[in-house]
Amino acid sequence: MRLFTTIAALRCYLNSQKSAAPHVTVGLVPTMGALHAGHLSLIQRARQENAIVAVSIFVNPLQFGPTEDFQDYPRNFEQDRLLCEQAGVDVIFAPSATEMFGNQAVERTETEKTAQKQHIEIHLSSLTQVVPPPAMTSVLCGKSRPGHFQGVAAIVTKLLSLVQPTKAYFGQKDAQQLAIIRKLAFDFNLPVEIVACPIVREESGLAMSSRNQYLTVEQKQQASVLYRALQQASETFASGDRTAAAALAAARAAVAGEPAVKLEYAELVDPDTLTPLQVVETAGLLAVAARVGSTRLIDNIILRNRRPIVAIDGPAGAGKSTVTRLAATALNLFYLDTGAMYRALTWLALKTDTPISDECAIAELISSSYLEYNLDPASKMLKINGEDVTEAIRSLEVTSRVSEMAAIPAVRQFLVEEQRRCGTKGGIIAEGRDIGTNVFPDAELKIFLTASVQERSRRRLLELKDTDRANISLAQLEQDIALRDEKDSTREVAPLRKAADAVEIQTDNLTVAEVIDRIVGLYKQRIGPKS
Repeated sequence: MRLFTTIAALRCYLNSQKSAAPHVTVGLVPTMGALHAGHLSLIQRARQENAIVAVSIFVNPLQFGPTEDFQDYPRNFEQDRLLCEQAGVDVIFAPSATEMFGNQAVERTETEKTAQKQHIEIHLSSLTQVVPPPAMTSVLCGKSRPGHFQGVAAIVTKLLSLVQPTKAYFGQKDAQQLAIIRKLAFDFNLPVEIVACPIVREESGLAMSSRNQYLTVEQKQQASVLYRALQQASETFASGDRTAAAALAAARAAVAGEPAVKLEYAELVDPDTLTPLQVVETAGLLAVAARVGSTRLIDNIILRNRRPIVAIDGPAGAGKSTVTRLAATALNLFYLDTGAMYRALTWLALKTDTPISDECAIAELISSSYLEYNLDPASKMLKINGEDVTEAIRSLEVTSRVSEMAAIPAVRQFLVEEQRRCGTKGGIIAEGRDIGTNVFPDAELKIFLTASVQERSRRRLLELKDTDRANISLAQLEQDIALRDEKDSTREVAPLRKAADAVEIQTDNLTVAEVIDRIVGLYKQRIGPKS
């Protein structure tokens, strides 16, 4: 693991890594140090998905108000460094305020320069400002922390510019920050994927936070009422009342039962725009902030008004497509045929004489295209740019070129967004290498469907029995499938892996009907028969 405190050294390191491997993926985890299990979950996710993991440790003075806890914010760099090393981090970037903002912008007194507690004044007039939409910064925490999110936006923009990561990882606990950073990346067309990671909680339900260090044991127990309040609101929502009034009343009543916790706000807003909601049509962010003693804490939960999503991941040859189609019928869910989506774009390229080998031309073509599904379980209709291609995409010409099309990054990015759009109201089941880990990480039921290399090779041999490849040996098939598994598991984009909350179904000794029965059983157990 390398440690750098200067921008020049960080850039030198990253440039050398990218020169050695031009398509290397970089995952960035921005932090203010005082690392805990929540941070480590972000690092672990980044480690799974990227060749290089960079962690920044910088207590950003721009996001602290004059009366806030910048001076006292927990700092334990040596422990942070050890935790990063144990977690497999490749590089830590831990700059000073002067390194990040320059001498003209940073001022501190002589005694303060050597003091353990840092007293730093940033002259904003010397810095270019990053100003997110006021509608997003004036609500929730923005009401009591003016300037906070402008400071967050400035430092995140700077870090994204310095590191130029493939993906940057943020915790869902800071949901307002997450929404603003996503907006920033979208508006500036930054070539980075902003990845939201689930809240990690203490045993009591209290959301992990560096500021939890301020709390006594008794205060931590008192503060756990925030999560209980969110759960109470969720139960009210699940009972059928989708109004903000009902959810907020439930949350406020729960917090009121703990006098030591002073509620600052409880609000229900759109998770992406932060616009206040009266009724949850698809999804709502229920966010709370409160003080326990002098410590300010935040927490949130997403309330989803949709039918369930079932995501089935697994290695090639495990029977995902067959099982997913049949499970869709058994569960009365729409089968989202992701393969058909790739076929539709391939058909469009062929029809318009756009060379599939020309990635830039393909990117231009699909940017102005749109797909339409009839999300009725009984329908298989698929249109592209208004033209029904349900049957046309099954042609031999399309089949022969679809793999080439699927390998284009712009195609994959476009279709991931399309697939997510199809899942807005739920009621779907989909399969793929990374449907549960990447496309629908919040699916209500995730299944990792697998089988041994030997079993998948045997099945493949039976499929080839009456084809021109019937003479291939079982040993060769086993070698080919093992190599495919290795490539899929180590590929730079969306590698094959089992989601932490997925249920594994090993199908070696199961019939297709038995696999379907297990999926239906899991669905009823996790979601309920009437969903």
